Amino acid sequence: MSKNWRLVDTGLRPAAQNIALDRALLEARQADEIPSTLRFLRFTPSALLACDQSAEQEFDIDCCRAGGIAIQRRITGGNPVYTDDKQLDWQLYLHRREIGAADMRDVAKRICHAAATAVSALGIEARFRPRNDIVADGRKISSGGGVFDGDALLYQGTLLVDFDSAQALPVLRFSTGTAASAAIGPAESRFAGLNELLGKRSDPALIKRYMMEAFESEFDVEFYEGDLTLTEHARYLTALAEIDTPDWIGLVRNPASDMPIYEAERPFCGGTLRARLVYDRRRHRVRQVWFGGDVPVAARQAIADLEAALHDASVEGIERDIRMFFTGREVEMQSLSAGDFIEIMRRAVKQPIVASSRA
Repeated sequence: MSKNWRLVDTGLRPAAQNIALDRALLEARQADEIPSTLRFLRFTPSALLACDQSAEQEFDIDCCRAGGIAIQRRITGGNPVYTDDKQLDWQLYLHRREIGAADMRDVAKRICHAAATAVSALGIEARFRPRNDIVADGRKISSGGGVFDGDALLYQGTLLVDFDSAQALPVLRFSTGTAASAAIGPAESRFAGLNELLGKRSDPALIKRYMMEAFESEFDVEFYEGDLTLTEHARYLTALAEIDTPDWIGLVRNPASDMPIYEAERPFCGGTLRARLVYDRRRHRVRQVWFGGDVPVAARQAIADLEAALHDASVEGIERDIRMFFTGREVEMQSLSAGDFIEIMRRAVKQPIVASSRA
């Protein structure tokens, strides 16, 4: 017999209010005050940090200020994201026993696979891409992240519905400046909105219905529509008093110079391969890398998968990770080889081109 989980839609809110509700519902689920819950929400224009990230390293602060974009800190991990009222955010609040996994990578795989099924039901072929992305046509349409609080889990994602790259991408520090497009091609080629892929405007109610049905199928449950409880509201007010403050947003502050952007290029038999990467000096890790240049069209999806596989990779393990990528799956790279990518990464980490933001 299926269990009953709650469905709530808290509508459009500023970032501080949404994140305060994140904490309130997670605390309430940990205390067994509420059932497991699927929540839909939307944000006013917001640049959202993961719990351990620094705004100076992730965002163009001047761009956010000029555009009236609120910077806020999530309580979850994952990638920095821009979201607004044209995107749909979704969250699951679960007990550890219901997810059947303790590793966040396994959690992301199970939940994002279900969410990808919902997106596919709308008429496009979507799939989960580790660590926490959903992609269609080789482009990211959703990104997620999660956190455990004792036995309670919050996993959340942002579905790009009507994605405006001209508004969203300048917020992200990696995509600013002409060097980005010159090195790796337009950043928007790596992101897509649902409406663009469908070739028409999607129905928000239908998206929510398919998401709900996908999670019902995945977890063998049935959802009922509910409201926030008085207990959740009390917890929300307490959380908001802490989260709607500069101290919370600046909880982690590291200079942009500790997260420089590197570039390199290397000739190969088909032309020139280029790389642009964000390097975390303190942790000696590649936070993100993008490849471009004269890459074969047929290889672009595989290259996007390689970029995702190298997210947050240790510098010392780059060669191993690239070789594992090429040997662990069917990879169509045509004239490009593992050695080409290994060599360009070696070159890139020695060539800083951007060492500071405009904060």
